[in-house]
Amino acid sequence: MRDEFWDTAPHYGGQKEIWEALRAAADSDLALAQTIVDSAGIIVSNSDMTLCYDERGAKYELPKYVLSEPTNLIRDG
Repeated sequence: MRDEFWDTAPHYGGQKEIWEALRAAADSDLALAQTIVDSAGIIVSNSDMTLCYDERGAKYELPKYVLSEPTNLIRDG
C-alpha cells in the first residue's frame, strides 16, 4: 500500500519534488526528516506529518500507514 500511495501521490496535486521530499522524510529518522522538511520548505501542520503544505500553500495529506512501520505483520524468515 505504501508503494502504491507514493507512486500515485503526485496525482493528488502539489509539486513532484515536495512529494519526493515527503517520502524521503517519512523513510528517515527524526533528525534527518526534520532536515529534509526544512530544506524543502515544507510546513508541517500536524506533529505526525499527516498534513503538510509547501511554500505556495499546496496541501499534502499523508496517511498514517506511510509514516510508520506496520506492527501487525509477521516477518518471514
